[in-house]
Order: sequence, then C-alpha cells, then structure tokens
Amino acid sequence: MARAKTTRTLYAAGDLDYAVPPGETLRELLEEKGMTQRELAERAGLSPKHVNQLIHGLVRLTPEVAESLERVVGTPAKLWNRLEADYQSTRIRLRAARDLEQHIEWLKELPVSELVKRKILPEEPKDKVARVEQLLAFFAVASVDVWQELYAQPAACAFRKSKVQDSKLGPLATWLRIGEIEAQRVPCRAFDATALRKTIPELRALTLLPVAEFRPRLQEICSSSGVAVVFVEEVRGARVSGVTRKIGTKRVIQLSHRYRTDDQLWFSFFHELHHVLNGDDEIRIEIAGKTETGDPKELEADRFAADTLIPPYHAHRLAELASKDAIRSFAHEIGIAPGIVVGRLQRDFPRRWPYRNGNDLKRKLELIDS
Repeated sequence: MARAKTTRTLYAAGDLDYAVPPGETLRELLEEKGMTQRELAERAGLSPKHVNQLIHGLVRLTPEVAESLERVVGTPAKLWNRLEADYQSTRIRLRAARDLEQHIEWLKELPVSELVKRKILPEEPKDKVARVEQLLAFFAVASVDVWQELYAQPAACAFRKSKVQDSKLGPLATWLRIGEIEAQRVPCRAFDATALRKTIPELRALTLLPVAEFRPRLQEICSSSGVAVVFVEEVRGARVSGVTRKIGTKRVIQLSHRYRTDDQLWFSFFHELHHVLNGDDEIRIEIAGKTETGDPKELEADRFAADTLIPPYHAHRLAELASKDAIRSFAHEIGIAPGIVVGRLQRDFPRRWPYRNGNDLKRKLELIDS
C-alpha cells in the first residue's frame, strides 16, 4: 500500500562559536586609520578608560556611543548597534550552552537515535550539548524542568495506573510530542460533541473499508466536529495504544496502532472517542498491557467501545458462534468487520476462542507513515 508523505522537521542546534565584541572591529578600524585609542576618546568625548573597555568587550556599546563613532570614524551607527546586539546574543547563547551541560543525563531517558532515524532530529551536530538543545526545540520547551511538567508528569501518571513494568517515560513523552505536532497540522472546525455523536454509525461503518479508504474518511469526519485523529508509529519502549487530550481548541485522538489489526485499532478508537464525547479534557493515556480497572471512566470507555462495535442487542448471540463461517455471517449481518467479532470472542470467551484462534479473519493494517 502506498503511504502518504509527511513533512519532517529537523530541530538543529545553533553553531556554538565564540563571541566577538564590537570593540574588535573598532580596534581594527583604528589601526587602519592610524588613530590611537586616546585620540578616539578625545574626538568622541569619551574617557580613554571607556574606549579601552569598549575594545575589550568589558562595557556595552550604547546607541549614544554608536552615534559618536559614526561621526568620528565614519562607520554607520546601525552597524555598531548590530555588532553589539550580535555580541550580546552570542554571549547569552554560549552561556545557555554551558548551562545545558548539566542536563546531559537527560539524554539517556530519550530515544535520540530513533528520532534521528525518523529524520525528526538531524544527524549532525550530535555532541551531547547540541542534542539537549535539539530536544528542547523538538518539545518546544525552554528547559528540562518545563518538559518534566508538560510531558513527563502526565506520562508518569499513566505508568502509575499500569502494571506494565518495561514501559519507559522518555519514549512515551516523545510519542506524545510527535502526535501533538501532527495534530497541530490538522485543520478542524469548532468542537461539537452533538455533531460528533451523530457520526457514530458512519464511523462504525468504516470498519468494512480498506485502510486506504477508511483512514482519510475517519479523519475527515472527526475533523468536521473539531477532533483531530492522528496515527503515530509507537516509539520503541512507550508501549502505548492511544491517548486523548485537548490541544488548543482541538480535541485530539492519537493512536499508535500497536497491534496492527483492525479489532485492536477500532476498539482503541471508540474507547478514546468516548472520552472526547463525554467532555473529558484530562489527558488520557492508554498503556498497552494489563491495566488496573479502578478508574470508572476507563471502564465506561471500554464498555462504550464494545457496545458500539457489537451492540448489546446482537452481543447475546456471540456465545453461539462456533466457526469462522458463523463469524463471517454474523459480522455481515450486523455490518462490522469479521476481525472485530474475533477480537470480541477472544476477549469474552478465551477458552473457546483462545488468542490466535481465528486471527486469520483479522485484517492486518499498515496505517503509519514511515
């Protein structure tokens, strides 16, 4: 299947050079003119000490001094002002780079090599300080402390609710940020929960379509009600299936399609849709694996997804399905993909339909752009 192309952004770090004070240019100009520092001081109405400090970058070259230098040496004041501004900016950048060194350990938490492979981060420069700067730009945060508050804390909260032990905070935060960037590119109308709820039958019918047809239609239907649906390849170590959150005025459903089968995808989608429809603006991260069931909102979302895909007035017949032909017939009758019925049977009747039994009826999906 042909995959849509997406725009990749490289978060490159600035060149870490040295700061050149405007006094260096002034010194060279005086040498060319054969003028001493004392003579310049006399003509510009400055003290010799002040001129010497200017040349060595020990004091700022003010706009007033720039005007005096223009009259004495003929170089426009706007040039001196620009040189001073560049010098101060470079000093700040270099000082910030030195401050970044204390956050080098932060790199161990994040999937730097995977971001480079996905062409989200550049291959060069790849020194550790540059990588810290690139990652701050990628997350669009001013500091690691801000990153902790905006990304790490929600991710950590999701982990606390999960019994999965090998999930990692950094990869999950990275996956969240990629989805955030993708969602910002999706044009959406104002959020309308009532209009969105009315589209549920149409959304459910999409389960019968090939991926090339249902993916753009799914995104189009949801965006018309103010919901951006994005598919982001799982970042290794995140172990995440989906998330809902509010970004600006948009509601966002982000799916990793971790298991790459239609039953898992559609269950995850309708689970997340329930959070959106019920005005839950809290970020909801679904970690793959066995999750504690103490949160009633998650139980409600699971029930909504199950009942939407196979309504209760049909679900009582699931126990009667004993063959793949029966599954196909039942799925056709209720207007749903056979793989979704298989997934429900595996979940509700694991002894009769253990995992892998009937998996050939599930549709394998490749939804994620690479």
